[in-house]
Amino acid sequence: MPALATFQRWLFRLAADEQSPIVLNQRRIFIVPTRAGVLFAVVLLVMLIGAINYNLSLGHALIFLLAGLGIVAMVHTFYNLFGLRLTAGRVPAVFAGDPAHFPLQLENARRQTRRALEFRFAGQARSLVNLPAAGHASVAIPFATQRRGRLDPGRVTLSTHYPLGLFRAWSYPHPRWSCIVYPQPIRTPLPAPSPTMHADHLSGDNGQEDFAGLRPRQPSDSTRHIAWKTVARRSDEQPHLVKQFAGGAAEELWLAWSLTAPECGLEERLSILTGWVLAADEAQARYGLHLPGKQLPPGQGDAHRASCLQALALHGESDEQAESARQA
Repeated sequence: MPALATFQRWLFRLAADEQSPIVLNQRRIFIVPTRAGVLFAVVLLVMLIGAINYNLSLGHALIFLLAGLGIVAMVHTFYNLFGLRLTAGRVPAVFAGDPAHFPLQLENARRQTRRALEFRFAGQARSLVNLPAAGHASVAIPFATQRRGRLDPGRVTLSTHYPLGLFRAWSYPHPRWSCIVYPQPIRTPLPAPSPTMHADHLSGDNGQEDFAGLRPRQPSDSTRHIAWKTVARRSDEQPHLVKQFAGGAAEELWLAWSLTAPECGLEERLSILTGWVLAADEAQARYGLHLPGKQLPPGQGDAHRASCLQALALHGESDEQAESARQA
């Protein structure tokens, strides 16, 4: 239905992406009566007919007073959104199945408080916020994730029923948002390190490295690095500890696509690799990632972990899509 989509974009001023900040003006705010507002109008009409029929002066005064109250409420509902300034924030990456939160910074230039502002994505939970007079506030709009990849939540519906609930005013801002959704991790033992990856490390174990501390043992760790004296003082339920040394070459793991079971599906194999990346990072090991058509050299730290997880999340997407997701 291209014609309908074009009409909706024109009617509701929808844009694929909007530059921040977004300022809501009168062309972007829509207002209609709610069910309570329609019932209110019907009651006033019935009261007006009765007042005319029985020639009740006080009845006319009451009706006009209530009608004026409804008109004032309509103006306040509209101005609760008018002039609101929205700035999109950076969206942190999440794992599939966890809710993503899309942050918005709100700025109120008016000297009146904006109350009961409701933010919601289509079919998602809502977020309510009150914006102080001449102040700022922030809101994180939730979006339930189900699958890995680059997530574009679409336009957000900003609405309000303040102050009396007789009218609903709303707008459709669409900030430039993008969220990377990592595969849901499956925790399995790390693969055994390749002998070629640790030849220099094994030959360099000459006792000259400086002791750097202890860490929980991983299946890929050699038994000769276990701190046996410390293990003897611990209970059987606690994990074994291994020694870490500074100054020598660190062990390197290759987390390769070929090491996952071929009978597993694509998403399950990516989830297993995601679990390996997290386990290797927790073990403070040097690890590299090998995927079909992509290879990340061994490294450590938060930046390397994020690069590996993003490569897993965007596996199968085109280079242009991956680059746009990286810049978002």
